[in-house]
Amino acid sequence: MNRNDIKKVAIYPAIGIARIGNSPEYFLASDEPGKAPAPEGGYKDGDNLFKKQVPRFRIYALDANNQPIGELHAGTDGLQVEISWTVHIANRKAGWYQFNNALDLGEQSINSTHRNGGLNGVDRHQLVIDPGTRTIAGINQSGDNYKFDSGKFFDKTVPLGELRTDDQGRLLVFGGDGNSASRDGRPAITFANNDGWHDDVSDGTVRATVTINGATMEATPAFVVCTPPNFGPGLFSLVTMYDVVYDLYVREGWLEGPSKLNFWEHIYPILQRMTSAQWVNEGFFMLFGTNSPSDFNNPEFLKILSDPSAINEAQRKHVFKWFRNTASDTYQPDLIPPYYGDLFGDYEKMPHVDLSVTATQYSWLNRWADGDFTTGTPPVDTPFEAKTPAQQVAALLKAPLEECLGGPFHPGIEITWPFRHLSMWMEPFRLKVLPENKPVSDDYGPLLTPAIALGPNGPLDGSGPGSITRWLGVPWQTDEASCLSGYDTTLYLPIPSFWAARVPNHIFSMDSFMRATKSGLNSGQRLKHFAYRVDWLRDFSPSYVGRINNMIARWHQLGVIAKHTNKTGDPFLPVEWWVETERSGPGGDDPTYIQVIRAEQDLVATEVPGEEAVFLTEGAPRVTTKRESHPVKRHEL
Repeated sequence: MNRNDIKKVAIYPAIGIARIGNSPEYFLASDEPGKAPAPEGGYKDGDNLFKKQVPRFRIYALDANNQPIGELHAGTDGLQVEISWTVHIANRKAGWYQFNNALDLGEQSINSTHRNGGLNGVDRHQLVIDPGTRTIAGINQSGDNYKFDSGKFFDKTVPLGELRTDDQGRLLVFGGDGNSASRDGRPAITFANNDGWHDDVSDGTVRATVTINGATMEATPAFVVCTPPNFGPGLFSLVTMYDVVYDLYVREGWLEGPSKLNFWEHIYPILQRMTSAQWVNEGFFMLFGTNSPSDFNNPEFLKILSDPSAINEAQRKHVFKWFRNTASDTYQPDLIPPYYGDLFGDYEKMPHVDLSVTATQYSWLNRWADGDFTTGTPPVDTPFEAKTPAQQVAALLKAPLEECLGGPFHPGIEITWPFRHLSMWMEPFRLKVLPENKPVSDDYGPLLTPAIALGPNGPLDGSGPGSITRWLGVPWQTDEASCLSGYDTTLYLPIPSFWAARVPNHIFSMDSFMRATKSGLNSGQRLKHFAYRVDWLRDFSPSYVGRINNMIARWHQLGVIAKHTNKTGDPFLPVEWWVETERSGPGGDDPTYIQVIRAEQDLVATEVPGEEAVFLTEGAPRVTTKRESHPVKRHEL
């Protein structure tokens, strides 16, 4: 690398995704799209504790045309490189506004008041966990000086993670331990707005000063978001966050879409992800799973769908007609994808009660149906080190966002609806970062309206420590244990689903895997065991309040839905299976939260005129599930 060619330096990935874990062990986040991390020994340690997922930030040199020349690190040939990293993360959830629904849904958006609204003025600062900045430089650095362990929720210290560097001076960012707690010891009662509660997810800025042969340059900054764990590594949502922001950039003219579609690159992922959801939702297994008529992993079916010739046009158009058009102004519950949308729980029989593919994805499907595509070839797995600098940078931009859900945003798990807006972005895939000396505001008046949220100088106009995760539920466990599938029990399948790729609904257990792959069985016996699905949350309380509080206390005991190989050679069964592993159970109710069950025994059914019964505790707020704005049905509790 020639020093004279370096005109700029930038941090990649532009957005890194850390995930919480309560184990001292960790694994690195994937640098490549479509590939799950592969931690040695699994995603948990020997004590059944979750290993942290840790993103690795790198510095790339850019030329005068902003094209990547290569990575800069302590071992770069011919150059003396020193990197000093500065990171500032925070948790602002409890001091932010309540989540009602996304504030970019026009007339359907619901204005928000503050969480913990009884606190005013300077007292509200006690709700923000902000340990300030940490700076680290050199190779293989770690220690107490680099821990984010000075932030407080009132008088309680809440650690948010730490920094380390690797043997080349790259930055490693560790998130929190997954601890959530109530200030007054009261149980959580709702999915997103539990006053008095905090968790230890976080987000914030990543900056770097790079010295090359004695000359100093400031790197284009990046962002890190520490999110809940991924319970389905290697499975991807039909609509990912990468799909959402890519669609935004194409519609706004920041990026150009492909002039010619490639089936394996642009169409197959949309179809295949519906089939891969068979491992985390029983309805998807019935509709799109192995041996179903719509199995998008079936080689014969794929041969037809990947052929652009007119002879297969009818079949392509038949499949295309299944998809819901995001631009439609009519309610289309019979179309796919069978996921809940942003408006579910707040309104009925409206277009966005159900999720749609993005406008860009829909246009691709339309072109595919018309035969406007080439077949191409399945992607070749090229090791990251063998990629060109441009390919490496593209992978680092895509992989973290592809790992995150792209909806529904009610509110979501990792990142939510603000990413749909151009005011959040400096350039494609890189957030607009607030200046170091500009504090993040948590107060936009007593009522946060769409006009304020989306307007100039609003909360979307630049991001700082805690800006991203504050839009999500507090604590994170209550939302994940609320957003399940099949709320309408009159349907014969447990769909739609919310976030099955990250928060499973029904899974294929290790017991079933061992039975289905046992030697000496015929295909019929194997298929019987293969078809058996069980509830992922089966060890937790059947009651709503019990379930969400058990999730807070015992989330790490849940199984990870991880990739396994079927070596039976049975032609009726797939080779790759996602199986529930590393599960601790059976359990029951955690003793810490046994008082939750006691409290539920005292719940009083109160009839609301014109509605079904809702359940109230004396002197307590209404107990609500995901369908907070609707009457709470008895079966949901």
